[in-house]
Amino acid sequence: MAIGSLPVAVSLRFTQTVRMFSAAGDPQPRSIAMARRPGLDRRTFLRGAGAGALLSAAGVKPAGATSIAQGLLGQEQVFDFDEVYDRSGTHCVKWDGAVEDMGVPIEVAMGVADLDFRAAPCITKALADRFEHEVWGYLRRPREYAEAVAELNYRRYGLEIDPGGLVWTTGVHPGLIAALQTFAPPGSRVLMTTPVYSAFYTDLTFTRTVSEDSPMVMVDGHYEIDFDDFERRAARSHAFILCNPHNPTGNCWSEADLLRMGEICLRHGVVVLSDEIHCDFVNAGQTYTPFAALPDKAIVDNSITFKSASKSFNLAGMKVSWWFTTNPAFETRTRANSRADLPTLGLAANHAALTEGEPWLDQAVAYLDGNQDFAESYIAEKLPGVKYRKAQGTYLAWLNMSEILQAIDATAQADEQTANGNRVVAPEDVLQRWIAERAGVFLNPGDNYGPGGAGFMRMNLGTQRHRIRIAVDNIAEAIATL
Repeated sequence: MAIGSLPVAVSLRFTQTVRMFSAAGDPQPRSIAMARRPGLDRRTFLRGAGAGALLSAAGVKPAGATSIAQGLLGQEQVFDFDEVYDRSGTHCVKWDGAVEDMGVPIEVAMGVADLDFRAAPCITKALADRFEHEVWGYLRRPREYAEAVAELNYRRYGLEIDPGGLVWTTGVHPGLIAALQTFAPPGSRVLMTTPVYSAFYTDLTFTRTVSEDSPMVMVDGHYEIDFDDFERRAARSHAFILCNPHNPTGNCWSEADLLRMGEICLRHGVVVLSDEIHCDFVNAGQTYTPFAALPDKAIVDNSITFKSASKSFNLAGMKVSWWFTTNPAFETRTRANSRADLPTLGLAANHAALTEGEPWLDQAVAYLDGNQDFAESYIAEKLPGVKYRKAQGTYLAWLNMSEILQAIDATAQADEQTANGNRVVAPEDVLQRWIAERAGVFLNPGDNYGPGGAGFMRMNLGTQRHRIRIAVDNIAEAIATL
């Protein structure tokens, strides 16, 4: 029996090993771990790493010759991230939204930051199991759900989170809004290092606060913070929204960077709101440092961290996130502005992902790291007018396309469209449409990401590698007509 594409009865469970691979298959450092403390080592073993499904029943097409028998023998299941999965016609923002926005067919949608991969089979099985119980009344949230969050963070990052202090929310944005309403009165300034995730600006609009943008500087192909400017702006701000790793530039902030930002904010009474939703996507040789793991208690106590499995396991539609802080006063005050009515299926999916999904996640991270390598080299080969250097983290590519903007005279077109229309059109908006219409590729315009975004486009590499090839080839063909 099945409901839609969900298998309802799957009974076989098998053990999977948990390892972290680079694109080449070697273990790689991914996080800074705090020293283990007696009494906490038990967390590593409280949850098994078994993924819950027969491969075929859960809808996974294994790569190579991996078989059920191999899974039963304890060997690692291999997931096929090259499998094409058609999402069109499902009302998804990434594909259907792109077609609606542009009004033309889109061959490769590379906008909103979610993945085109089939979900981890343990998630599909958990949802199928829940569907067997055909009553959808009120759902309580047992402590084990919060413990699963704490255990995963401890396993992967050595980060200690008190399950009793974890606060649920339906997304990182509702959590940030609650914190902004707590610490930043209407009309006050909120510090951000730009270019930065565009939706932060919508959070500021909702809370009637004002952005205090501190543009980053480019050094040897990577962005760095202008700390003199950062401090000058911090002195007149109430809160700082930190993006760690940084969207869209892909920076994985070092401990030294975070301590310096934290010290400045502490000195000026600026509360740090750290969005760490991309934390699992750290490329080979790079390190994710949780703000809450910094070796300065006063700095950590001046912060709130916001996380979710929505990026790591592609569960954005399941509407489950969380935040935590080591500061009891911050927790009490922010809880007063927080409310989360979490969906039953979202909790089931998240619990399965956190307790059984790490083998899938580790392989997805390695595959996406390979996508970053491929994109960097193939863009350099096929698009000499586009500048891109591999990001340290995230599965996003921040492309300097200023030469293409000039070639299509995007600024003049934008000025003309603005004068003749009812909204401001940026040159990057013109380029977005030009690429969509001539290449069938959807990218995000860089001007959405604040100061420093002019001349850039954001490309989502969270897709099958051959689709990246198609997108680059199509853009190259369009440019060749200029």
